[in-house]
Amino acid sequence: MTVIVVSGTGTEIGKTIVTAAVAAVAVAQGRSVAVLKPAQTGLEHGERGDADEVVRLSGAAVSEELARFPEPLAPATAARRAGMAPVGPREVAEAAAKLASEHDLVLVEGAGGLLVRFDEEGGTLADAARLLGAPVLVVTPAGLGTLNTTQLTAEALAARGIEQLGVVIGSWPAEPDLASRCNVAELPEMAGAPLLGAVPEGAGALDAAEFRARAGTWLAPALGGSWGADAL
Repeated sequence: MTVIVVSGTGTEIGKTIVTAAVAAVAVAQGRSVAVLKPAQTGLEHGERGDADEVVRLSGAAVSEELARFPEPLAPATAARRAGMAPVGPREVAEAAAKLASEHDLVLVEGAGGLLVRFDEEGGTLADAARLLGAPVLVVTPAGLGTLNTTQLTAEALAARGIEQLGVVIGSWPAEPDLASRCNVAELPEMAGAPLLGAVPEGAGALDAAEFRARAGTWLAPALGGSWGADAL
């Protein structure tokens, strides 16, 4: 795979840290990795963005943002309120394809969920993935409610003919509750795709060296790691 699109079932569920873990494992294998953040919202220019954080933690070769909007809103809404041009799916696909011609792996990290609007025409991350012909890695929470949003995301991908690479739990709690423990077995069924890892809560606070050393233990062999669900 040259391009992997990383989406989530919602916002603030660990997409950036999962993206960093995937990047770190690939870098450890000697691959050149680029990170693309189509639309960064909620930050001013000069502040560290999600793509910068992935590079810091993983050692990826390069990061690129296509647009940055100051308010923490959906990209289309944030662009409109800022009076700025939005980023459409075709621009995302073109930027990812260019990076893929220069690097072994490109990770495209979305904003929020799969169908969050990028522009006023209703373009989404799913549209960009379809244009690229790239698989989507879905990041989901561990606890109550995740089965519903995971299945909805899987159905949206299937309806568009987009491959779902698998599911990764974005923040596995240090003390998982009953729902979280049960969801480990049920998530693959709801997703119709394998569970490919679980990143422990607080992983983003690790220093870069420790993060890189441990990343492979959080991800399944399909993503280059050694993780198995029995670890939970």
